[in-house]
Amino acid sequence: MEIREVFAQNLRALRQAKGLSQEELAHEAGIDRTYISALERNVYNASIDVVDRLAQVLGVDAAELLKRPSAEMKESKSDFDF
Repeated sequence: MEIREVFAQNLRALRQAKGLSQEELAHEAGIDRTYISALERNVYNASIDVVDRLAQVLGVDAAELLKRPSAEMKESKSDFDF
């Protein structure tokens, strides 16, 4: 899974877990709602500044938005086992 896909999935999951609509998240982060939608659909790349603003609103470290699912981490780690 590409990092943009990881970001898109994490953004949607964290937003929903916080009980925020796209519009509420966008307003609190100072971003247009259509941009949030596009990020969650993996249409656009987010700048590091946007990642930071979204993380702050969601109450997580920016790294959480880029964290790969643990099952994928185990798969990719085993690819490098020698």
